[in-house]
Amino acid sequence: MSKKKKVIILSCLIALLVTTAVLNFVLSSNVISSNGEATPTASYFAEVKTTRNSSRNQQLAQIDEIIASSAEGSEARNEALAMKIRLTTIMEQENLLENLIKSKGYEEVAVTIGMTSDNVSIIVKDAEFDQDDAVLIYTLCAEEINATPDNVYIQSIS
Repeated sequence: MSKKKKVIILSCLIALLVTTAVLNFVLSSNVISSNGEATPTASYFAEVKTTRNSSRNQQLAQIDEIIASSAEGSEARNEALAMKIRLTTIMEQENLLENLIKSKGYEEVAVTIGMTSDNVSIIVKDAEFDQDDAVLIYTLCAEEINATPDNVYIQSIS
């Protein structure tokens, strides 16, 4: 299998992992409590961050394998290096946004930025989330990572 195909497969796997994390959030975010009300799981945000970080670390390890096995200056190596730079930039941006949003008074925040798209998914814990909160988060995304509102998806859970 050529190095270019490996890079393409790796990119697809990364997109699949991000999709899995988002679906995991959507499907497991609410648990029915004893009084019949839907309440988020207590460790949801920690689980999302752990899943995201472990998948990102796995992606970095796979990229490092491609870099190590590719010849200096080859197209596959250059693509893998570019992908590694993109992935580390995304990880830094996710952490930055999470910290900035938390500093605005939100209890818990999980941010996921797409590897192959400009989409930004933000989940905040706030029982009284309103339009002003959304504008604040959109503004932070625009200022810090140049995201457009069309690409920012915000979900609030209480």
